[in-house]
Amino acid sequence: MRKFFIAVTLLLLISPAFSQKLSQVTFSGGMNFSYFSFLADPGILMRVTDEGKLLEWGTELLSDRGNYYDPKLQPYLGRIEYYGQEADSAFRGRIRSIGTCTFTYYGHLDETTKVGKLKSIGTLLLDYYSNFDNAAYKGKLRFIGSSVLEYYSSVDDEAYRGKLKTIGNNSITWYSTFDDKLLKGKLKRIGSVPFEWYSSFDKTELRGALKSGLYRQTIGGITYILR
Repeated sequence: MRKFFIAVTLLLLISPAFSQKLSQVTFSGGMNFSYFSFLADPGILMRVTDEGKLLEWGTELLSDRGNYYDPKLQPYLGRIEYYGQEADSAFRGRIRSIGTCTFTYYGHLDETTKVGKLKSIGTLLLDYYSNFDNAAYKGKLRFIGSSVLEYYSSVDDEAYRGKLKTIGNNSITWYSTFDDKLLKGKLKRIGSVPFEWYSSFDKTELRGALKSGLYRQTIGGITYILR
């Protein structure tokens, strides 16, 4: 019995250190960024925009037929708390905790580009580009914990201007305006993994679809999803 209580205590002590992390990055059509997904309590995902807005939370549902996940998360039925009237008006009424994962937000005393945005998800700290940064990524996420996010600037090719350039150690490249019209702006490579797409020279029914690479692939510990 003593060993059981020791094991439970150790589990409670160490689990918070591993409970929050960037788990997924989702793109629409392999072109436009959709959201980051953070893993909190076991199996619970928190979807957040690149400007620090919490979109939804819940669990993924895997289809019985093949490796297909429902794009919509299954509702979380556990305890959810909200900030009350005593809180800063920048985040009053917003989610305070989901299960054991707590959320904090930047208040009115912080820089204007940060006010009302998520400041932390559990132990994971978030920070953003400021008013003094390039207009293409001003106000977007800059740090997720110790991982740095970089974006292409307003002087880069218009096909990927403002899009993600790096997430931690993973570099991201895109097809440019000089590529085929159906390719420009689409993902070209994440880290060492290339993505190829059918072009306007291919069969009509294939054009614009993924030719090589996976729609859901783990690269550098993060799952990248193309929808």
